[in-house]
Formats: sequence, structure tokens, C-alpha cells
Amino acid sequence: MSRFTLHALAVGVATASLSLSAHAATDISWWHAMGGQLGEILEGITEDFNQSQGEYRVTPSYRGTYAETMTGAIAAFRANEQPHILQVFEVGTGTMMNAEGAIYPVYELMEEHGRAFDNDAFLPAVVGYYTDTNGNMLSFPFNSSTPIMYYNRDMFEEAGLDPEQPPETWEELAEASRQIVESGAASCGFTSSWPSWVMLENFSAMHNSPLGTLENGFGGLETEFNFNNELVARHWDNLHDWQEEGVYRWAGPGTGPDSEPMFYSQDCAVFFGSSASRADVAANSDFEVGFGMQPYYADVEDAPRTQLSAARHFGHCKAIARKSTKRLRHFLSTSPSPKCRRSGTSKPATCPSPKPLGI
Repeated sequence: MSRFTLHALAVGVATASLSLSAHAATDISWWHAMGGQLGEILEGITEDFNQSQGEYRVTPSYRGTYAETMTGAIAAFRANEQPHILQVFEVGTGTMMNAEGAIYPVYELMEEHGRAFDNDAFLPAVVGYYTDTNGNMLSFPFNSSTPIMYYNRDMFEEAGLDPEQPPETWEELAEASRQIVESGAASCGFTSSWPSWVMLENFSAMHNSPLGTLENGFGGLETEFNFNNELVARHWDNLHDWQEEGVYRWAGPGTGPDSEPMFYSQDCAVFFGSSASRADVAANSDFEVGFGMQPYYADVEDAPRTQLSAARHFGHCKAIARKSTKRLRHFLSTSPSPKCRRSGTSKPATCPSPKPLGI
């Protein structure tokens, strides 16, 4: 998903023998879930690191989807064959936080080698997702995505809407969608991928509405969900009514697999999806695409607030990280460098987790 965005959890799990000859670079195994264009960027970052020095060599290995990558790592850990570094999506955060004895918290790794770990160097929304209640960074942020609004600029013009001024509130989007459908520009106003991520998690975050007690679950296992509240019920009632009206179209459960195809085929003028989809959207659209923020309700106090990121992070597995802390620290200290950050923003997909460089 991302959705995912990309977070990295320092897992340090590899169990293979790490003793190489004095003339060979020490290997760091890195399992990840980035295919396609993002995978090519990752390979480039890795190769730049490998070429920059001769003491360590990072070997990335694509392991399928985020869920498949995490499931495979769990099985590998049980077989004592885990990698040094594992990329984990935000859905796996709870699993990793509770994997005592398996994960080596990144703040401990850095402290062990006398390297300060500055949380302020990263985007606040990302930091909040991967720190414990004491503010300690448990995993290493790598890259992040967030839901955005994609819209067909040509359809907006055809319907008499200003493509330079996309809707900012849900009320404005509903009205614009009615105008689009009534004009015949499209048979559907808007749709969405990842409905639980977009229409529940990020919707709640933008309106400062907690999903659960105990600091949204970070404060303990006794957490209780409380997202079944008036605000969320109001929004899902509206989605139901808008679907009945024909301005919104359900794209299926889970990832909302029909959302992008309905946008590409120009059945729907707007779709909500991960910013990580931007490169694919640009490549698959035969029309000019506009980009906007996820809407909010104007009558909700303090809205809009910061959206959640689908931040991918690195986890280091403790069993192997204890043998490999120096090499892991060296690689992690290098990955958020300005050059690395620029490579992450040069392609329209996910954004690097460190704060913008201002260049």
C-alpha cells in the first residue's frame, strides 16, 4: 500500500556466518518489498552506498508484497535464517513492537556505537508512528507515503469546474461530483483505494479523532478501539448516501482494487490513493492528472490536522544485529543523507522520511 509510507524497521535478523576474509566486504542482507520503479531507486541507493566504501556490502532482496515480506521474515527468524535488515510497512508496526527478543531497537543500536539519533531530523508524523511512549525511536524511518486526491483535470473542465482549484472539503467534493455526473463528464464522481486506510485511519487523523485508547494503542495491550464514534459514523453514512446518489463508487474491500482502473478508464473523475501510486498514475493515464489533499469536514474544530503516513521502516533482528551492529549503524547513518533524500524525491512516488532539504 503504503500505502504505504515506506517505513523501515531495523531488524538485524540474519544468522548466516558473518566472518569473511580480510579482503572481502562484510555482507549486510536487506529484505524489502519495493518492486518496479521504487525497487530500482532502492537498488540505486544501495549501490551508491556499496561504491562509497569497501568495508561493507549491502545486498537487497525483493521478497514480494509488504505482507509477504513480513510473513517470510517471521518464518526465517523461526528457522534462524533471518536477514540483517527487514523493511516493514506500518501495518506491521504492532507486530514488530511486540516481537521481544527478535527486534533490536534502532535507538539502542545507535547508542551502543556512540551515535546520536536525532528524532527531529525526521518528519513528525513519521516519528510519532515509530517511537515508544518515552520518545525512543524503535525502528529506522526509510520512506513514507500518504493518501492524496488524484483528479482528471480534463473532466473538471468539461463539467465547468476549475482544475486549478480542486475540492478541499468533503462537502465541496460531493458538490463537484454531482456537477461532474450531471454534466455527463463521468458516470462517477469519486472512488477510493484502501478504504480503511483512507476513509477511517487518515480521516480520523485529519480530524484529531483517536482510533483507540492508551495513546492509540502505543500505551499498552489493554487498548480499546473507539473509532465507532459520531464523526466516523457520519462520514460512512455520507459515503453510503453518496453511493446511492451515484457520486461515489465503492471499489472493493482491502486495497480497493477497482479504484485505479475506474480512474484510468475515466469512469470516475477522482480517486483517492497512496502518493506512492503517482508514478503509475502518470504512466497509465491518457489525460492530464491533478493532485490534491484528502478532504476534511469544515465544521469539525481544528480540522484539518496532519495525515498519517504509510511509513516503511527498517527493523534489525536482535539475534544477528548483536553481531553486526557496526555495519548496520554505518549503513543507517548513511541512508538519510542529502544525496539519498534527493534520489527519493526525484521520482514521483514515495517521499523520504527525513525532513525536506529546502533545495
